[in-house]
Amino acid sequence: MRVLRRGDAGPDVAEIRSILAGMDLLPPVAGTERYNTFDVAVEQAVRAFQQRRGLITDGVVGQATYQALKGASYHLGSRPLQYLLSSPVNGDDVFTLQERLTELGFDAGRPDGYFGPQTERALRTFQRDMRLTSDGICGPATIRELHRLSSPRARGGRPVFLREQEQVRQAGPRLRGKRIVIDPGHGGEDLGVVAGGLREADIAWDLARRLEGRMQATGMEALISRGPNHSPTDFERARFANDAGADLFLSLHSDSNPSPRAQGVASFHFGTGNGTTSTVGELLAGFIQREVAARTGLLDCRTHYKTWEIFTRTRCPAVRVEIGYLTNPDDAARLGDPAFRDVVAEGILIAVKRLYLLGEGDQPTGTFTFADVLAHELAKAE
Repeated sequence: MRVLRRGDAGPDVAEIRSILAGMDLLPPVAGTERYNTFDVAVEQAVRAFQQRRGLITDGVVGQATYQALKGASYHLGSRPLQYLLSSPVNGDDVFTLQERLTELGFDAGRPDGYFGPQTERALRTFQRDMRLTSDGICGPATIRELHRLSSPRARGGRPVFLREQEQVRQAGPRLRGKRIVIDPGHGGEDLGVVAGGLREADIAWDLARRLEGRMQATGMEALISRGPNHSPTDFERARFANDAGADLFLSLHSDSNPSPRAQGVASFHFGTGNGTTSTVGELLAGFIQREVAARTGLLDCRTHYKTWEIFTRTRCPAVRVEIGYLTNPDDAARLGDPAFRDVVAEGILIAVKRLYLLGEGDQPTGTFTFADVLAHELAKAE
């Protein structure tokens, strides 16, 4: 699809208007010419939708926003749902199905709106237990049974994310044996932000290598999602982590802004804004945010939930960190210093250690050191 923004016109804009009007984000308009036009009202409605869905709030309908808009036009029961390997089905109806199955005790995985193999397995089990045809297709009979069980007593809780927390608890405080995928952003011909003689892809790659070395020294298995001359898609990066059976996924980026005054560090995790969030992802994002801000002095731009594909398609808890603005002279100067990148790498490592410590023998933010981590690992090994 073509990217749509203010000033564009045509039947594809009319489709966007229709979806937004159906969600009461845009009032209906009279006249075919105006209905086919991407005007200020459409841009504002798109921004409102993006903010609601945890997308980048730019008022532009790109692939991610279009896919989310199309998905929002479906409700559970509006179409049959099944697992298709070649073209995964996604939408709000899939999200609702996943939530209902999970609430009823069937493990459909993280509610992400994608009908994958885990959702199919949970659906087949539900159908079997309800003495329906166990075909993995969510059709009228299955919908009726789901609605029949939709009572207030059957709803509520966050079982998927409680499982995440329990997995961390059972994994224990030691880092040895943990498998971490480090994802340096961009790569290859995709340089990311280029400013002040620095390239985001190079910064992310160097930082990933520094983090990899420290993680391996603690006994962790650190895997980097790409080579120096390769730029996988977000889906490919997520698939790499899934195939590796990763415990955590850490994506490293730097930011940019038209204003040179924009600066600081921000961390992101999976969340929809309606209460659905990755508990462990949110916890790790908070640890990383506090450690990096405390150790580097970068402005703390806090943590945020997003529904980016890198989060929805990664099965393990995932965090993306935007470390500094290359368009800010002070941030850029610091990111260009290898010693500064060492500090960032140590901060991220300490944050991962804090996640697995779960409060055991913890120390104030910014004070735990790499030597402390190694000593703790050695003590636990004895």
